[in-house]
Amino acid sequence: MANTETSLKEAASIDGAIGAALVDYTSGMALGTIGGGKELDLNVAAAANTDVVRAKVRAMELLGLNEDIEDILITLNTQYHLIRLLKGRGTNGLFLYMALDKSRANLAMARHQLKKIENELEV
Repeated sequence: MANTETSLKEAASIDGAIGAALVDYTSGMALGTIGGGKELDLNVAAAANTDVVRAKVRAMELLGLNEDIEDILITLNTQYHLIRLLKGRGTNGLFLYMALDKSRANLAMARHQLKKIENELEV
């Protein structure tokens, strides 16, 4: 099992990674971040993407969809933003947030690697 720091380092090693964060979506606070910088303020992204997660959960409730969200993808001109809701032991209410450079990233591989990180993460 991997801790937060190890998991974020693994996320940062994904091709095209700009930054990553482990976020508590009940508070909007980042529990840990890696990367980002001038290009991306991960603490602001953590709080803002908490609203995205809450909105999608609410929409699913209103639609009566009895499904789990695996991940949410936001595609920008030059970036992918991935939000992966965590379901493992001790990770309820958490998500992994990842920003990727679209020109260097393989989206399918990034999703696969985030799932692997999720499975190994223990908070």
